[in-house]
Amino acid sequence: MPGSLEGQYIRLEVISGNNLKAPSWRFPAGIYISINIESRRRWKSATRSLSSEESVAWGDTVTLSSHASPALSVEIRASYEVDRMLGSGEVIGIIQMSWDEVLDHGDEAFELSFPPVHGTCPSLTLKAAVVHPCDDQDGGLFDSIVDCEIARDTDAARSLPAVYIHESAQLCCKLLPLCPQGTYFRSIGVDGAVDHVIGRCNNLAIDASDEGIHLRRVVLELCPLGHQRRPRALDKLSRALRIRFSQRGSIDDVDESIQFRREAISLCPEGHADRNQYLNNLASSLQSRFDHQGQYRDLNEVISTHEEVLRLRPVGHKSRDISLGHLGRALRTRFNHRGVIDDINRAISLHREQLTLRPSGHPRHDTTLANLALALKTRYEKLHVDEDLNEAIDLYRESLRLRRHDHPDTPCKSFQFELGALLSFHATRENEDIEEAIQLCQESLAALPSLHPHRYSATLVTCRLQWRTSDWQQDIPLKDFQNASLRHIIGRLRRNKWSWIARRLTQHFFELLDAHWQRDHRQLHATKLLAAFSGARTLPAVQLAEQGRGQQWSLASRLRTPLEELESTNLKLACSFSELSKRLSNAQGLAGSTDGAAADRAATEYRRRTMQWEAVVAEIRHLQGFSRFLLPPSYEDLQVAAHHGPVIILIASQYSCSAVIVPTSGEPHHVPLPSVTLTDLNNLKDHFTRAIRQASIMGLKEPRNDLIVLLRAVWDEIMLPIVNVLQHLKSKHQSRIWLCPTAAFTSIPLHAAHPFRTNADRSKEPCLEDLYICSYTPTLSALIRSRQMMKKHVPPSFVVIGQGQPGARGKELLAVDSELDLVRKLVPAAANRTTISGNAATRAGALEALEQNTWVHLACHGKQDHMQPYNSHFAMKDEPLTLLNIMDKDIPHAEFAFLSACHTAVGDKETPDEVIHLAAGLQFSGFKSVVGTLWEVDDAVAKHVVEAFYKNMFRDLKDGGIMDCTKAAWALNRATHAVKTKVPLEQRMVFIHIGV
Repeated sequence: MPGSLEGQYIRLEVISGNNLKAPSWRFPAGIYISINIESRRRWKSATRSLSSEESVAWGDTVTLSSHASPALSVEIRASYEVDRMLGSGEVIGIIQMSWDEVLDHGDEAFELSFPPVHGTCPSLTLKAAVVHPCDDQDGGLFDSIVDCEIARDTDAARSLPAVYIHESAQLCCKLLPLCPQGTYFRSIGVDGAVDHVIGRCNNLAIDASDEGIHLRRVVLELCPLGHQRRPRALDKLSRALRIRFSQRGSIDDVDESIQFRREAISLCPEGHADRNQYLNNLASSLQSRFDHQGQYRDLNEVISTHEEVLRLRPVGHKSRDISLGHLGRALRTRFNHRGVIDDINRAISLHREQLTLRPSGHPRHDTTLANLALALKTRYEKLHVDEDLNEAIDLYRESLRLRRHDHPDTPCKSFQFELGALLSFHATRENEDIEEAIQLCQESLAALPSLHPHRYSATLVTCRLQWRTSDWQQDIPLKDFQNASLRHIIGRLRRNKWSWIARRLTQHFFELLDAHWQRDHRQLHATKLLAAFSGARTLPAVQLAEQGRGQQWSLASRLRTPLEELESTNLKLACSFSELSKRLSNAQGLAGSTDGAAADRAATEYRRRTMQWEAVVAEIRHLQGFSRFLLPPSYEDLQVAAHHGPVIILIASQYSCSAVIVPTSGEPHHVPLPSVTLTDLNNLKDHFTRAIRQASIMGLKEPRNDLIVLLRAVWDEIMLPIVNVLQHLKSKHQSRIWLCPTAAFTSIPLHAAHPFRTNADRSKEPCLEDLYICSYTPTLSALIRSRQMMKKHVPPSFVVIGQGQPGARGKELLAVDSELDLVRKLVPAAANRTTISGNAATRAGALEALEQNTWVHLACHGKQDHMQPYNSHFAMKDEPLTLLNIMDKDIPHAEFAFLSACHTAVGDKETPDEVIHLAAGLQFSGFKSVVGTLWEVDDAVAKHVVEAFYKNMFRDLKDGGIMDCTKAAWALNRATHAVKTKVPLEQRMVFIHIGV
């Protein structure tokens, strides 16, 4: 190309065409001209109708840049569609030519002849001229965008000012809605232009994320299904949404990001070059959502996705080091939440491999050292292996050495804190490390932003070290400690949608902290703070314990609130609330899907319904007399739960463990448990698991020494201090008490606490069940709700459901049929009795029986699903009867259920305070009194407990009594005493009573 043309713009006018015949002899709807450069369409004329003389008049003009290629091609095409272009039409003629040939005719029009069609040569009349961009005053919006697209790689484009980029973005937004499908702007090359504009906008200092996301959505519109650039368009939009989520925290953004990234992956099957990158990006979005919400389903998918990415990046792949780090961090995160040693061992192994790929001199060598150090530190905190601690300290020192002391990056200051924390561990043996640890933590505090998450940990570590040296200088301002603690607490609670609890808790906590600091700041200590919190106001403690527990049941119960009073005040609002409650309940049920995409859609729908529901609730609270509609109950409201006997709430934390007794009247009583720690409870839980497993293979007469030792510890350390207070409160012998365990207490069989000792007079020292009739309750509100539903009494009907042969879902239960026969004989003849077993004991059959009867005895396999607790189930003949199936039913007339199945009253390990198990589900559905099980039931001996239970339950009915579900706790107490010689200890302990 002549030098004079390089970088010039050429205006080309298409005036007319003659002898335009389609090779197929078809008569076209119109004719259009296409100009291509380097095989890409750069411009398309309007589609004009063909005259009877086989000619067309256009008069269309386009300005093109000559820099992209020394040549261009001109095409004449026939279109067979009136207004929309689904394809490119039929080629009438095509010719290649150079820019010099175009400009050889000066300012005069010239004729361009094409190869013959049916013996006649089609021709175009054109006119061309060289112009500069500034001369193009009337080229219009369309040409400006074309020039922007063609010139996107030039130095001029890269130096365009921000104002021009914003203007280009606005022009794109204005133009796209005006361009129908099939036009030039819709069909060729435009996504590249818009991508360029978006990229430039995202690089600006000002916040352009809303504009950028809007333009990314436009790009996606230009890439329909089947378009080769759709995966990239999806990924780019997903990235923009994730960035906006990180800035603003709207969960809808990260949900949409995940949705688009799933689609991008679906468009890139196995073997596609970009699949590994799109999988990696999906994992990043899932990680962001896990960090925000704490859903373990997301974390597990993060890990499985990174594992797939690592498989696609074998040894030698340029990005393998990145995937090793991502997977290692995700496994360490899961270890922090679940404590599975294999996770942290794998994480360390992955970080070691990553370090081999980032040797000394690699720009990320320092952070890789720090990541390995953090993984080793994490394992040390669990296993206390000195080699891990020493290696972590050495790695952190090396990482810090590689960065200048005054390095501005926040990660460097975080490394300093981590090293300081490690030295604080080491300082238990090496006092000379204390001063260095204090200095490192203080330097981190000085450099980290005021709300950085490490400020909380760095502050506590510094305080602990200064207390150890008795050199408390109050170097850390109280407000700084408060801000860091506030972020830590509220951040954790908000992730579980409990921010309203966080506000109340932190406000009260800091009031106490201020007062305590003013008294004596040298004595500030976590356990004393907790004691102050526990002892100062036990009334709010009861309310907070209730509000922070059983959130799922509380919400679900609120969706079934009786509306008689509201209906009489405002029928329209009552109907709206009722309808939205049903929809929200249905949306909640869909969230248990194991399919990631389906669960994402269900969660989005659930949030949308929740917002609508909350708006109606807010409107109801503006009505006179409804200001506290569905608000958390006061202490006076909660104390109703103790109307028939005290309720004991057991609270465990890393600082101390204690109990709060809610009596039938008066204020609650705080019972410290000074000899019990959270670690003790976790160890106790593990010891019980092993002891029960061992006992299950022992003979009936063999002593259960391990269990006896554990139950004695539960009595001495936990229940005896509580019993002493109960006796001080004059609680009568064999009166009712309710246990409401929280956190780690939920895994301990508290009801079975026993001293196993003999008094001086050779009488046996009484155990807990000798002194009181014990029941459990998930929450105080659940107990209150069950009592309120007992106002209406209906004639009793009793159904016995048994499934001993659940097909492939479990081993055969040989004793089920005999247990069913036994129960049928013991149920009073006055009750309407039904039996469902064998092929009739299906999921549908069991659900129908639950709805139609007031009393239920269920004998079958039970399975607690620890990963998806709502999928816990009873094994039926065809399909499992899940907890979600049960929760969907509202059975207000139901009274009693005996669950003779395994694991029906044990909750989720990760969220014990949610109390999500089968027995609680039946109580929620309407059963006021439930007998469930804590572990595996031996059906061969369980029938002895069942027989003794029903004999005690119905023994007074011969004298004209009525079937009373409130006797269930007493009947179970009597039954376990009666079968001591027939049933081993672990099988007597397995049964517990829940409810009224």
